[in-house]
Amino acid sequence: MARLLDAVAGFGVTLGSMFKKTVTEEYPEKPGPVAPRYHGRHQLNRYPDGLEKCIGCELCAWACPADAIYVEGADNTEEARYSPASVTAGCTRSTTCGASVAVCASRRAPPGR
Repeated sequence: MARLLDAVAGFGVTLGSMFKKTVTEEYPEKPGPVAPRYHGRHQLNRYPDGLEKCIGCELCAWACPADAIYVEGADNTEEARYSPASVTAGCTRSTTCGASVAVCASRRAPPGR
């Protein structure tokens, strides 16, 4: 008898939800709201001449609470124009908190400006 009452209760939930208005996201036509602190994918910005703006200071790696960024600094020479030797940003580990963007030395204004 108890199993019959459980089945009737289950059908009651099903019937009740059948007549409610459905919630559908119209994603491609109307994107959802984006959080104000969301910066999107990790990327290294470049100057117009193609040189990366990253100076390899590793501040972003130290500031990342999820330990999702690895930077290995290197020196620029006239033959090899790159600042960091290696930059790896783990998008699957990142919490997109913005801590690495806040401490980035290449995004700050130079002293005296």
